[in-house]
Amino acid sequence: MTKPSGGGKRDITPAELAGAMRGDRQAHARLYECFAPGIYTLARRMLAEPALADDVLQETFVDVIRGIGGFRGDASLDTWIRRIAINHCLMHLRSPWHVRGEALPEDLVATHGGSDVQGSAQRQLDLAGALACLPAVSRAVVWLHDVEGYTHREIAGLLGRTPSFSKSQLARAHDRLRGLISDTDGDEACEPILKRS
Repeated sequence: MTKPSGGGKRDITPAELAGAMRGDRQAHARLYECFAPGIYTLARRMLAEPALADDVLQETFVDVIRGIGGFRGDASLDTWIRRIAINHCLMHLRSPWHVRGEALPEDLVATHGGSDVQGSAQRQLDLAGALACLPAVSRAVVWLHDVEGYTHREIAGLLGRTPSFSKSQLARAHDRLRGLISDTDGDEACEPILKRS
């Protein structure tokens, strides 16, 4: 599978979905085109490593293509695919081979200055770098809660923990992110960036 390009559309027609369910390869390619960019971004944010994100992307779409015939429509197709991807991310995080505390990627160390647009870009780079510095489980909780919109109860179920574990991980992660992000104006500046990433 090729790495997804920037802006895939998330609109697959009912005919394309029916084709994918019947095993039509063109419909499978359309599924990938529509959903791969979002899945890659989700995996990249949860795992911080591009190579692991590539693995999750591939594993996710192998499962999607194998399982699309059983898709019942209880949830949206996007939700179903994202759930598969999140499960793969969590399997990587639980893996004994997963190394915690990854180094800050070199491409995030660049400095920008000047305009408001550049300042906003720098804050987003700072946030991405700070997220990469969090322990893997904390990063996953932040991403699942703040970006994906999962509740603490849902996160607890995914991680095999309690809702209070999820809440405490999120609170500690937010505190650590505030300390790691140098160019923000305090708590209010950190939270909206987190929601947008």
